[in-house]
Order: sequence, then structure tokens, then C-alpha cells
Amino acid sequence: MDLQERLHTHLTEIARVRDPYLATSGHFFVQQYIRQQLELWGIVETHQFQVCSKNHKNLILNLPPCSSQAREKAAPILIGAHYDAVPGTPGADDNATGVAVLLELARAFATQPARYPIRLVAFDMEEYGLLGSTKYAAELKRNQQPLRLMLSLEMLGYCDSSIGSQRYPAGLKYFYPNRGNFIALIGNLPAIGDLISLSRSIRQNDTLCEWLPVPNRGLIVPQTRRSDHAPFWDQGYRALMVTDTSFMRNPHYHQASDTIDTLNLDFLRGVYGGLLEGIRNL
Repeated sequence: MDLQERLHTHLTEIARVRDPYLATSGHFFVQQYIRQQLELWGIVETHQFQVCSKNHKNLILNLPPCSSQAREKAAPILIGAHYDAVPGTPGADDNATGVAVLLELARAFATQPARYPIRLVAFDMEEYGLLGSTKYAAELKRNQQPLRLMLSLEMLGYCDSSIGSQRYPAGLKYFYPNRGNFIALIGNLPAIGDLISLSRSIRQNDTLCEWLPVPNRGLIVPQTRRSDHAPFWDQGYRALMVTDTSFMRNPHYHQASDTIDTLNLDFLRGVYGGLLEGIRNL
């Protein structure tokens, strides 16, 4: 099975109604699918947290680096994607695409390790206010655990090359393309070097890429905080979001129409390839 077939298989398993309260069977199915896929490559840890007396789980796979003891002690690169969805939508782009790429990155870094340790995290309860990532980032900070970088994979598969298909927060339209055919990297100021490096790798993989550095934890542009990187910004970590820009482009955002057939799998494959190469080069 080639990469695009594997991505499509993941999407088929994950893209289903899976709200953690109103679609518990779908949510549990997806959670178990992610666990089974990650367990192909190592021991999966569970980070459990409570919301309104209900237990929720972030799933974590740690992969070692390729080389010496010195690098094994290096701070890991954390790559995360949320697996929950809002009620009534199969969430193919939001966020089955992010989870599908997360699972394929697990395969890639397990079979050919990177220079840094890699930590892959499937976050729960993003749609209820970034709750899974907020709990996890706070725990890392409390335990004084460093990170080389945190990347949040947030909607990666919707592409529209028509003029006017891309919208922006106020003011940004003068600096970026009006066609929604690129992947965006949005990071805090400490991550500027990583934004530049990753964008270069993605473009070299024949995928258009734009990047945006934001000061002050993104508070002046609230749209830049709408994924699991934001709690890591708040805790002082270097972090960025990889996104097709969500509701600024995709008309199916949080709708029942957010289905696999609306996605561009060639675009998704290109995003994956660019990220894989870019993370290896960090």
C-alpha cells in the first residue's frame, strides 16, 4: 500500500461522527484506532485528564533519535493532532487529516529515526476549548520538561486554487495570496527560524507554503490561537500550527459536509512529505 492509499485508509477510519459526549461510540472507535496504529511502533502512553467528572485521554508515542546518547538526552520535537470533532460532522479535514499525517509520521520516524527524539500526541477535547493540550502543556511545564519544538497539525487537506478562495484576519490580505492553495505555518516569535526552515522544505516538496510569525502569544490575532499549539505558547514553549487555514478557506468547516470527498489527497500527501523532510532537517 503506498502513502496516498494509507492516508486514505486512515481518513476512512477516522472521518466519522465522534463528539466525545454526543457520539461516544464513534469517539471510542477512533481513539482505539489511533492507539492500535501507534502501537505498531512502540509503547503508547495515556495522559488522562478529567472534564466534568468524565475521563479523557491524550495518546502519546515516544520515538528515540537516530544517534548517540547525547542526542537521546536532547529535548524532543512534539507533534500533535486532535482527534475529537464537533457534533454532527465527520470532521474529515477537521481533524482526520491531521491525525492521518500524525500516524504516517509515526511510521516514518519509527523506521528511520530523526536527529531529535520525536513525541507524537493525539489530543482529545480540542473542540471544547483546547482542553487536552492545555492539561498536557501545563503538566510539562510543571515538571520542567523542555521541548525542541511543538507542532500542531490542524486541518491539512483542503485546497482551492480559485481566485478569492482565501480569506484572512483584518490586514493580512495585503501580504498573502488570495488563492487557498497553500499550507500555512503560524508560529510564535521564538519559532521564526523553524518557520523558515520548514516552509523551505515544504516548498521544495512542490507544495506552496506561507508562514506567519505572531507576537504576544497570538493575542492580537485571536484566529491564530485556534488549535493545540496555543497552550504551548502560553506556557512559553516554541510552537507552531500547520494548517490549511480552516474556516478562512474551507466552507465545510464544522459542517456535516466535511467529508473525505471534499479533500485534495495530492495536496495532503505533499504537506506530509514536506513536513517529514523539514522535521528531519531541524
